[in-house]
Amino acid sequence: MTDRIALFIDGANLHTTVKSLGFEVDFRRLLAEFGKHGLIVRAYFYTVVRDEDEFSSIRPLVDWLDYNGYAVRRKPAKEHSDGEGRRRVKRSVGVEIAVDALEIARRIDHAFLFSGDGDLRSVVEAVRRMGVRVTVVSSIRTKPPMVADELRREADVFLELDTLRTSIERPPHPIAPE
Repeated sequence: MTDRIALFIDGANLHTTVKSLGFEVDFRRLLAEFGKHGLIVRAYFYTVVRDEDEFSSIRPLVDWLDYNGYAVRRKPAKEHSDGEGRRRVKRSVGVEIAVDALEIARRIDHAFLFSGDGDLRSVVEAVRRMGVRVTVVSSIRTKPPMVADELRREADVFLELDTLRTSIERPPHPIAPE
């Protein structure tokens, strides 16, 4: 029997992790690689956008993902004051990941969580109680490690992102002739 799987990709967390590891993700290759693990029921990609991000560098990626098999979840950024007059932007997508994971858990066998955020430990625990295997995909090879220890321990499997480099890395752009 083929496992039914779902991918939960914290876009900002994944971007920071692969940047620290020195490569970029080819999202078409990522789908193909994880398709080897079973039938991908849903591949979620979470991103936080600000109003002025309408024409930002993330926009082409998000549009491409939308048209190529990903369920893109955009969350408006929330700005707030830190109490000392500085403006901060809240960028967490943890609640959105938790809601989607709990909603789809009864229809999948295996969840792959691309995040190192320790706040997601509780949702991993809850989904596992529902009988879903959970693999956390992040890195301990970065300095500092990008995955929270409590999240790594809660997962059934921890998958080091750097070991996937050869199968999900985006090839370098060819340099235009001068």
